[in-house]
Amino acid sequence: MKAELIQKLTALTKRHQEVGKLLSTPTILQDQNQFKNLSKEYAELSPIARCFEEYQTLEQTLITTEELLKDPDEAIAKLAEEEKTTAKIREKALEHELQLLLLPKDPDDAKNIYLEIRAGTGGNEAAIFAGDLYRMYARHAERSGWKIEVVSEARSEAGGYKEIILRVIGKNVYSQLKFESGGHRVQRVPVTEAQGRIHTSTCTIAVLPEAEEIDDITINPTELKVDTFRASGAGGQHVNVTDSAVRITHLPTGLVVECQDERSQHKNRSRALSLLQARLLDAKRKEQKAKRASERRILIGSGERSERIRTYNFPQNRITDHRIGLTLYQLQDILEGHLEPLITPIIQEAQAEELSSIGKG
Repeated sequence: MKAELIQKLTALTKRHQEVGKLLSTPTILQDQNQFKNLSKEYAELSPIARCFEEYQTLEQTLITTEELLKDPDEAIAKLAEEEKTTAKIREKALEHELQLLLLPKDPDDAKNIYLEIRAGTGGNEAAIFAGDLYRMYARHAERSGWKIEVVSEARSEAGGYKEIILRVIGKNVYSQLKFESGGHRVQRVPVTEAQGRIHTSTCTIAVLPEAEEIDDITINPTELKVDTFRASGAGGQHVNVTDSAVRITHLPTGLVVECQDERSQHKNRSRALSLLQARLLDAKRKEQKAKRASERRILIGSGERSERIRTYNFPQNRITDHRIGLTLYQLQDILEGHLEPLITPIIQEAQAEELSSIGKG
């Protein structure tokens, strides 16, 4: 393994030990936010630390084995050779595992998801296929220990769904299902087909990580321009003769709010800040909603037959993932929720591409 990689792993292992000690200190235990952040960091570093510890132990074993290979006793030397062969195989596996563990994490991987299934080209048969896909993912979720909530559904008169949207809740759901987005094509003989002809229909799937709740907006005082002015009124004794009205401009966004209802400049400023915060929060939510809509359009395509990531061929019991050229003859098992033979290879392919790009860099 490269020296710089060893150095990085050593530093991460040291940090893992430091965080472990910090988590047991009274001051950290009393600070819930810091305790939560450190606990998360400790959990993320633990797999790396364990794997690197095994790797270091293995390296010591290989050093000992090299010495035993020089033993004059042929039986001992032979056993040492066998142990060395086994250790070398494990060493290579651990090196690959450590490289994967060091890949930049997708911040959405641990999130719950919204899984959207929509019937595409093919009329009633497409809706029936949407129902098949829903049951497939529901069974896979059950097998994985995840929970499913139906957010909305539009049933088809012929059976199945024109559209069904699910919330899938569980550990690392997005990391497992994020590559399911796109066009899914089915080839089979519909039950209504009298001539026995194979029809092709499609569904589109979008997998969206659940957005974190936007509970609050923090306003940086240095990004505000505050102007005071004399409040306007109908005249008489209640007209304000001081600069109590407040106008606040949020420089990054250009949003302007003002308040002159109160006679106190302090109260007007407080109200204006509250209004500004509410408007910034609303803008943030709208931006988040627009981003999700944009992601959805990118993920699912148009739903045309030619746009597909996967084909489900019933007459041949065949399923093909066109992105990685994977073909399996176990369609019925997969429809029962056994998605691992499809999911694992495409995750591995994505990891291999990422490792390759890092290597080139």
